[in-house]
Parts: sequence; C-alpha cells; structure tokens
Amino acid sequence: MKKAGIKTVKKRRHECKTNYSKRLKLLKGNRPRLVFRKTNQYLIGQYVVSVAAQDKVEIGITSKYLLKNGWPEEFSGSLKSIPAAYLTGYLLGNKIISNKKETPIVDFGMTRTDHKTKVFAFLKGLIDSGVETDCPEEAFPEKERIEGKFMKKDFSETFKKIKEKIGESK
Repeated sequence: MKKAGIKTVKKRRHECKTNYSKRLKLLKGNRPRLVFRKTNQYLIGQYVVSVAAQDKVEIGITSKYLLKNGWPEEFSGSLKSIPAAYLTGYLLGNKIISNKKETPIVDFGMTRTDHKTKVFAFLKGLIDSGVETDCPEEAFPEKERIEGKFMKKDFSETFKKIKEKIGESK
C-alpha cells in the first residue's frame, strides 16, 4: 500500500534559518567560512571553522563595535546601513589578516544576495582590508553610498576617520 505524499520539512529549514544543501556543500569544502547575518539592530560577521560538522566561531564582530571606533551616537540607529556593513567587513578583515587566518569561503546563509546591497558592502570591506575573495566589481554599491553621502547628514568625513582608525589598529 502506498503512503500519502506528505513530506516533513526539518525545523530549521521551515523557519528559514538553514539551507541544508548549501551547508553540506560548504562543509565539504574543508575551509573556514565567513558568515554574514543581519539582526533587527546589528550586522554580524563571523570567521567560523567547522570540525565534524560542529561550528566554532574563532573571530566574531558585530556592527556594535563601530561605536567604540568612532561611530557617532546620533547615527547609532543606523548600524545596519551600507556604511556600517562596509566598516564591519573592513574591521573583520583586519582581524583575519592580523591573526593570519586561512582565506575563508563566504557564507551568506538564507540572506538575499541582491547586487549593491549591505551584503556586498560587507564583502567590499573584506576585500579592501586584504582578504582575498572572488566577486564581480559590478555587484558592489557605489562609492558614494558606501561612504554615506546620502544619509540624513553627510557622513563621509566621519566614515573616513573611522576607516583610518580601524586601519591603524591592524
């Protein structure tokens, strides 16, 4: 007798948290992963090493660290913006370079990867810090958007100061 065609979906897949086929391909790569996630308030970047499918975060950065590096309090509500994504990637890239870690594979998880968005601003920050990753140049946001020239107040001068401060801390 044939059973009904009901397929059960794993809990994390149903909650849109894990794409198991992508995760399996990344784990088979035997290289560390660079994980990018968005929360309601912050952006998270992590350097993750997997051993026997057990993930271990070796370096973790949130955009909250930008407040310690000169991000103005008046812009504390914009820690998910494109400039914040770029600087978070730049900060994480500097930590990866200074700790002499292996070049990672980028893992965006279930995040939509539309061109010229926060995801690619984060990736641009990583590449500018010295981490080698393949990505087409047309996927990155324009320089004016990365520097924050279109925010409520011109953010470009503050952006340059923060980038210099992060670059000095290598």
